[in-house]
Amino acid sequence: MMMYEDLKLYIDGEFTSGNSGAGEDVLNPSNDEVLAHVPHAKQSELDAAVVAAEKGFAEWRKMSAFERYKIMRKAAELMRARADDIGRAMTMEQGKVNVEAKLEVMMSADVIDFFAEEGKRAYGRIIPARVDGVRQMVIPEPVGIVAGFSPWNFPVSQAARKIGGALAAGCSIIVKCPEETPGSPIGMVRCFHDAGVPAGVLNLVYGVPAELSEYLIPHSSIRKISFTGSVPVGKQLAALAGAHMKRATMELGGHSPMLIFDDIDTDRVATLTSGLKWRNAGQVCISPTRFFVHEKVYDNFVAKFTDIAKNMKVGDGLDADTQMGPLANPRRINAMESIIADAQEKGAKVATGGSRIGNQGNFFEPTVLTDVPEDARIMSEEPFGPVAVMLPFKDTDEVLERANKLPYGLASYAFTHDAGLATKVADALDHGMVSINHHGLAVPETPFGGIKDSGYGHEQSIEGLQAYMSNKFVTQMG
Repeated sequence: MMMYEDLKLYIDGEFTSGNSGAGEDVLNPSNDEVLAHVPHAKQSELDAAVVAAEKGFAEWRKMSAFERYKIMRKAAELMRARADDIGRAMTMEQGKVNVEAKLEVMMSADVIDFFAEEGKRAYGRIIPARVDGVRQMVIPEPVGIVAGFSPWNFPVSQAARKIGGALAAGCSIIVKCPEETPGSPIGMVRCFHDAGVPAGVLNLVYGVPAELSEYLIPHSSIRKISFTGSVPVGKQLAALAGAHMKRATMELGGHSPMLIFDDIDTDRVATLTSGLKWRNAGQVCISPTRFFVHEKVYDNFVAKFTDIAKNMKVGDGLDADTQMGPLANPRRINAMESIIADAQEKGAKVATGGSRIGNQGNFFEPTVLTDVPEDARIMSEEPFGPVAVMLPFKDTDEVLERANKLPYGLASYAFTHDAGLATKVADALDHGMVSINHHGLAVPETPFGGIKDSGYGHEQSIEGLQAYMSNKFVTQMG
């Protein structure tokens, strides 16, 4: 077996297996082999993590932004130097193509770099007073200890957004990373450890998700929650955070529309959007599913898109010629089969794909559906997998109404060479992020977040740093 991470919790500057003996096996989604056993944090480990975070916060917040910057930059450089190893661990545990995994690590290092730089620029301000001798100041301060919860589809980048924002603001953090994909986050945390982050500033735990969230969110020492995951779980955790008056950032699911107008180059746009759809086997919260294609280019676009899907090389993400890896876990296979069967029962046609590949590993065919009726589940439920729905349209106002129909509001896309139409579409799409004529989302300096059922708050960007800060107003005379 290839080398994989030694799985540990990270509490108070030390890697530990904990005291409970509880844990679970980590499986390789390409061949179902057991990679390792990840320990679970129970009450004693969580108590220790909170105490450590309290101590770490007291030290870290007093450290100058410049000193914090140097440690974070060192961690980012170590991530880049170790991208091959961390990326390999990610592919082994999560399945994504190794090129994508390594790119995720490199982009995550960019996120840490961005936040390190912005932490030096978390400026306050002076407000002119109405009375002589009075100085009015707004002073940004770290909000406190953070509890972060990150998902399995991007096990490094989603954690990096939370760690980067928290540490740059001067907060300490306890981050719960996914038990199914624990190795690559541990690889990232080792980079911070080796970069010299003080003990307690960064703590990493694994365990039973409900147990950890029900302990951490209500805890009196925790002042900020950041969660990335599904809408149902996000609503539960947001309610729990609200009940305890905790600030929260919620980055939840979506059901992204893709609008293809009739003035585009069908082959070029089909190729571009295919790359966006099949990335990480469609297990991406901003992955487009509803492709609204103008009737004038519909046949050509669908033919090209389907041909690309049909010829995708699906296999082990560590194989150099693989274009799409397996789904991350057997649950996603069951979900794909169920949602595609429902669409077919209601009259949808399978242009290509629709089935599991083999009986070992979680491989599934890239799938294109046509003639999908509005009452099919896939029209309102996020599939979170490699399936795209092709829907013809004629009228712009009508397609904008259809694109905005769902309660989700994370990301949306459009392709057109008409500048006036592009502006109209950008203004009309009711989503937190809109990308026109390219895939321009999720770089460190731009805000990432949704509206409606897709959550609230932002990660990355200056908005992502401000989420971890409170503004104190000081008015002083004399």
